[in-house]
Amino acid sequence: MIWLLVSGAVIALFLWLLRAFTRASVTDVKVFLSWFAALAGVSLAAMLVITGRGWSAVFALVMLAPLLWDIWLGPAVARRRAGAAREAGQGREPPRRPNGGGMSRDEAYAVLGLKPGASDMEIRAAYRRLMAAAHPDKGGSDWIAARLNQARDVLLG
Repeated sequence: MIWLLVSGAVIALFLWLLRAFTRASVTDVKVFLSWFAALAGVSLAAMLVITGRGWSAVFALVMLAPLLWDIWLGPAVARRRAGAAREAGQGREPPRRPNGGGMSRDEAYAVLGLKPGASDMEIRAAYRRLMAAAHPDKGGSDWIAARLNQARDVLLG
């Protein structure tokens, strides 16, 4: 009878966790699974040491080393890379409008580096020139490309 209650509790817990996973982002799920695998591997190594199979435990920890490295040192490496990108002038994005409003025509001209009253041909040429340098597929920023698209749309309708 006790096993029936325990298994019911385990199933209820599993269903509750499954519901939590449906609302979680992919990154959160990947981090959770990484931690789960690392803790399972460390537990396995501890069990092997307790049972007298120390060499097997060393082998298990060697196999887990990349995962443990990524979990514990991954955030520090990412922060270091972000700092290097900031120093190189990449990754700096101007703050977004708090009200989320659209772009004005004056802002659109400024984004494209044009004076008000520029012709459609000048707008298209400036857009192509800037987009060639700022396109995300060529290492540019998604945000800058979106601003260029928005400026072109505002000015050309």
